[in-house]
Amino acid sequence: MDIRKVKKLIELLEESGIAEIEIKEGEEAVRISRMPTGNAVIHAMPQIAAAAPAEAPAPAPVALESAAKPRANEHVITAPMVGTYYASPTPGGKPFVDIGDEIKVGQVLCIIEAMKMMNQIEADRAGRVTSIMARNGDPVEYGQPLFVIE
Repeated sequence: MDIRKVKKLIELLEESGIAEIEIKEGEEAVRISRMPTGNAVIHAMPQIAAAAPAEAPAPAPVALESAAKPRANEHVITAPMVGTYYASPTPGGKPFVDIGDEIKVGQVLCIIEAMKMMNQIEADRAGRVTSIMARNGDPVEYGQPLFVIE
């Protein structure tokens, strides 16, 4: 992977509230995560051909264009607590919202599980979902961007 691409990813990570990002290009993969001190760390992971196909579902695409600072007409909904992000009410169920959905104030967007409690996260603004910045089952931290609403 080109070092310029890695530097650009680090800049995007620093400008946004994203805690971690992983990018795969062919046989190369890079994971960049923000340490508690605010520094970025890069872990390069060589891809090894597996003997059996992986059973895990493919990760949802990350919208890098929305990782930059939000535009004037955008509103970012952040995690109000530390926990585990769930996009749907049941495992394998239909997600609460998808990109492009029109939402209303008070509509449930996701669930964050914290200390064995399921907390419904509701929209604080009406609009259209333009980006979902967390994947089902991901750990989230306080203040981490979850959704971008236009």
